[in-house]
Amino acid sequence: MPPESPSRATDRLDDDDYPAYTMGRAAEMIGATPGFLRAIGEARLITPLRSEGGHRRYSRYQLRIAARARELVDAGTPIDAACRIVILEDQLEEALRLNEELRRPAAGRGDPDS
Repeated sequence: MPPESPSRATDRLDDDDYPAYTMGRAAEMIGATPGFLRAIGEARLITPLRSEGGHRRYSRYQLRIAARARELVDAGTPIDAACRIVILEDQLEEALRLNEELRRPAAGRGDPDS
């Protein structure tokens, strides 16, 4: 496979979902241990992608999710409960975003009543 062009590789650095971080670097960035990342992976909070060599890789979005779980665990919440809370928070945020999108004026959406 030919190497990516430098501009395409740089574009990926701006992608929140690009799995750019190794387990060690990800753990360091959120102040956790690799074991914590494995535990939230086992709890299905995040699913890291795997490199060709089988190593876990994390995206910035996944690191934000992991950091929130770590906050809850540090506050005394059991890890399974923390994962469930983070999932529910994420679902609520998405529902609120969608609700706001649907409440916008219909102009531009092809609605004949607008």
